[in-house]
Amino acid sequence: MRSTVVTDDVFADIAHAAFGRDRGLTQVARVTGGSKKGVYRLSFADDSTVIVYIWDASENYWSPYEDDVAEPFTDANGIDLFEAAHRRLSTLGLRVPEISLLDASRQRFPAQVAVVEDFDLSLETLLERDQPRAELVVAELGDSLKAMAGDRAERFGKVVHLDRGGRSNGVSCEKVVLDRALRDLDEAGSRDPRIGRVQGELAELLGDLAAPLSSRTEFGLIHGELAPGHVLIDRADRPVLIDIEGLMYFDVEWEHVFLRLLYGAHYERLRNPELDPQRMRFYSLALHLSLVAGPLRLLDGDFPRRGFMLGIVESNLRHVLSFLPAS
Repeated sequence: MRSTVVTDDVFADIAHAAFGRDRGLTQVARVTGGSKKGVYRLSFADDSTVIVYIWDASENYWSPYEDDVAEPFTDANGIDLFEAAHRRLSTLGLRVPEISLLDASRQRFPAQVAVVEDFDLSLETLLERDQPRAELVVAELGDSLKAMAGDRAERFGKVVHLDRGGRSNGVSCEKVVLDRALRDLDEAGSRDPRIGRVQGELAELLGDLAAPLSSRTEFGLIHGELAPGHVLIDRADRPVLIDIEGLMYFDVEWEHVFLRLLYGAHYERLRNPELDPQRMRFYSLALHLSLVAGPLRLLDGDFPRRGFMLGIVESNLRHVLSFLPAS
């Protein structure tokens, strides 16, 4: 485990700032899974818990890829993105963790920090343990997605960027996706010979899939990475959205190619009948390329769950190759 700028003493100070000194901190434990920010669970003498997010370079396994907040697919990492996304989702009436402390100053603590509500259960776990109960949560998640897709904007991009009056960075969503997919193809081809051997064919296919798509003038709100592990469940069995920093206005199809991939048979409760099937096919290939290139890029560093990431690479590489005619 890497060291962090936030020590146990600093965690105690964070707890005191959020709750005062009458609540005794008993344990600090890292929550596994985070790759861009540190996620820690604080336990107290009264058996309550909270989550602390730490935004600092020492907690980010990713090497810089895109650092322009105007770029829709820039690495979604930062307290400003979290705060803007939390505010927007709350305005729509969607469930997000309640915030007890938010400090971006780095004056009290050596990193940007947030203290948020903790939950005992994720949708990922519930899908394994209790299918009937999970189906009800998935159905409510579908309602949340409809509310997000119905929140329209005339520009696309990250919520924090548009809130600041920023403009779309690119002429259209499909052009942004195509440019990114070609970069991902170059990266994947340079790292894996199976992609390298068919790189030209895949580049041509990406162009062919993108060419017939017409540009849009309105865009829906999407999470962008709403895996079952990024949906927690509160005591009323409401879905709670986390890892929200990537929230943006974009083609809703981009959300749904990811949902379709991860939810399998459960996706039927999330399906949006208004989506464009041609755009879905193009975005699906682009997504699979991203899920090959991204993990391979992450594995250039010291990310500890290497087997997990290699599994993502292999699964998505097979999907990429399935787009080509069998030789």
